Amino acid sequence: MDINVINDHKELENLRIKYLGKKGLIAHQINLLKHLPLVERKRFGKIINNVKHYIYTKINNKKIFLDDLLINKNISLNNLDLSLPGRRSNIGSMHPITSTIYYIERFFNSLGFDILSGGFELEDQYHNFDALNIPIYHPARNVQDTFWFDSNFLLRTQTSNMQIHEIKKNKFPIRMIISGKVYRKDSDKTHSPMFHQVEGLVIDKNVNFSNLKWVISNFLNDFFKKNIEIRFRSSYFPFTVLSCEVDIKSSDGSWLEVLGCGIVHPNILKRFNINSKLYSGFAFGIGVERIIMLYYGIKDLRCFFKNDIKFLSQFKKNRYF
Repeated sequence: MDINVINDHKELENLRIKYLGKKGLIAHQINLLKHLPLVERKRFGKIINNVKHYIYTKINNKKIFLDDLLINKNISLNNLDLSLPGRRSNIGSMHPITSTIYYIERFFNSLGFDILSGGFELEDQYHNFDALNIPIYHPARNVQDTFWFDSNFLLRTQTSNMQIHEIKKNKFPIRMIISGKVYRKDSDKTHSPMFHQVEGLVIDKNVNFSNLKWVISNFLNDFFKKNIEIRFRSSYFPFTVLSCEVDIKSSDGSWLEVLGCGIVHPNILKRFNINSKLYSGFAFGIGVERIIMLYYGIKDLRCFFKNDIKFLSQFKKNRYF
């Protein structure tokens, strides 16, 4: 059939199937190539590909022509006025959690941190607990706090599990930042069963607590766009020593906790045969929803997950881009 005499989409589709379908003429010719010697197979294979491309182009051009005919026919039959302005559509915006993660990643990338992908949300207890010095009797292991699949696998409770995966690669220095979802059995105005964390890890020679304080202080001042009062308050995490909670001073004079950090515990390095006298490091974890709530004065964390257009539309003019 001559493609020039085709005047509707159904005939054109039949022609396409005849030549380019799975059981079409081109497919049949390609199947016959296996019976030819290698030299002839290459020569005829190139010819067939050229013919295939030619047929595809002719059919595609014909389809565009028929589409235009159909559009013009509908315009003339329905008396459409193409000069009328189109309906306006509401343009969406990036979710504040996503844009905040991008902002954090860009900041730390400017300091030389590598940005890693989201990592393992389904984790085994070794990477989530054991390798991080979290003992068997720790309350975080209880079924009341953690989503367990069986006696070994769980939904990770923190992005700190990625510290272990990176350290195991034994490639130094390490300067990494990674974001992702974490899961805990907790739900109220300031807690959610699923939330987002950003994990940072640095391991190198001559890394100390002063380096950690400099990085965290610069990040918080950059994020909140002002010189804020910061304090490092002694705390406890099984996988760091020294360990600190970092607080910022609010406008009413009260202190608000924003993140946790510390020096990587020597036992973690020794566990993977890393000389803790030569290498040291620091780690920190940032709760994404928490710092957004502090910045914007949002009181209920659950607003982020309701998909309320009135709430989300406030972030169209995004400060991060």
